[in-house]
Amino acid sequence: MNTKIALSTLALTLLPMTALTAHANDTAVTNLNNLLKNTKSMTANFSQTTKAGGKSQSFSGSMALERGNKFRWDTKSPSEQLIVANGSTMWVYDKDLQQVTKQSVNNQVGDAPALLLSGDPNQITRNFTVSQPSKGKNYYVLKPKSSSANFRDLSISFNGGKPVMMVLNDSIGQTTSIRFSNININKSIPAGQFSFTPPKGVDVINQ
Repeated sequence: MNTKIALSTLALTLLPMTALTAHANDTAVTNLNNLLKNTKSMTANFSQTTKAGGKSQSFSGSMALERGNKFRWDTKSPSEQLIVANGSTMWVYDKDLQQVTKQSVNNQVGDAPALLLSGDPNQITRNFTVSQPSKGKNYYVLKPKSSSANFRDLSISFNGGKPVMMVLNDSIGQTTSIRFSNININKSIPAGQFSFTPPKGVDVINQ
């Protein structure tokens, strides 16, 4: 199982329904934007489960993020992996493999859902269609507009204005669920949390 979180309607008689749907989507976008804009920084613990083909794998760790595509995603159990983004560059460090992958940050939500929380909320409608399936509940579903996206949809749930859960369904049939706990938002985070220097002796792969 690939555990890497590896983050697109009818005719004349349906025009009134289409108009209502568009209005509902506009409301969903506004509601989601307001929630994301309120999350300028965040720290939390997370538990992550990926399911595919009747099998599942679970991971846990801690995370930190800050507006401007800055985040740190530190998986501790059962294996160690560290993902760090400083706003322009993202590093993925697999300690077991002694390997670092370095790439530009280009809203690669499929690879790192934290980019949804740390990126520019105003760019959401450029990349996704947004819906709010249950009126009055802070649960949103985002579907990529690009046909080349590596995931089918991503949902995010809020409680008390805080992101508490994300679920990503990717293009190869995997479902990844991420639950957050011990959440703190809008508190100062040391700048060093979003910097990374590859350890000596590891392989560095540029993508």
